[in-house]
Amino acid sequence: MSRATPEERRRGAPPLDAAGLERLALRYVERFATTRGRLSAYLTRKIRERGWVGDPADPAGLAEHLAGLGYIDDRAFGEARAAAMLRRGLGRRRVAGALRAAGIDGEDADAIAPKVAAGATAAAFAFARRRRIGPFAAEPADRAVREKQIAAMIRAGHDIDIARKIAKMAPEEGLEAAD
Repeated sequence: MSRATPEERRRGAPPLDAAGLERLALRYVERFATTRGRLSAYLTRKIRERGWVGDPADPAGLAEHLAGLGYIDDRAFGEARAAAMLRRGLGRRRVAGALRAAGIDGEDADAIAPKVAAGATAAAFAFARRRRIGPFAAEPADRAVREKQIAAMIRAGHDIDIARKIAKMAPEEGLEAAD
C-alpha cells in the first residue's frame, strides 16, 4: 500500500484510467453489497471527481462485467434488502421505492414482488408492534391519535386498508393474527 505524500494530498488524487477504475470497482464490491446501478453511479461520481485519462470510460459496462463474473447479484441484493425492510415493518411501497433507488428493476424486481406482497401483512403488524398501534397499544386510541397512527403506517409504505384495520383494533384484540 503506497502512502501519499503531503504534496500529493494537497493536489488530490491523480485522474483515473481504465486500470484504476477497475481497481476502484473491485475494491467497492469487496467492501459493500451492491447492485449494478449503484456501482455504475459510484464509478461515474469518481470519474467526475478525479477526472479521466485515456479512452472513454464505461462504468456501466464495467458493472455488467463484474456482474457477469458473479461479483454483483442484483436479485440476491434485492431479496436481502426487501426481507430486511419487511422485518423492520416497512410496507410494500417503501420496499419497492428502495429497490428502485438501488437500481433494481425489470425482471429482478418482478421476481421479488411476490415475496414482498406475501410478507406485507406481517410487516404491517411488525410496524404496529414497534409503534404500539392497535392491538399493541396500552389503551384504545381516540380518533385523532388513530388518524396519526394510520398516517404513520401509510408513510411506512403500508396500504390504507390494512393500516385502518390495524389502527381500529382494540388492545390485545386479534394478536393471534399478528403472531
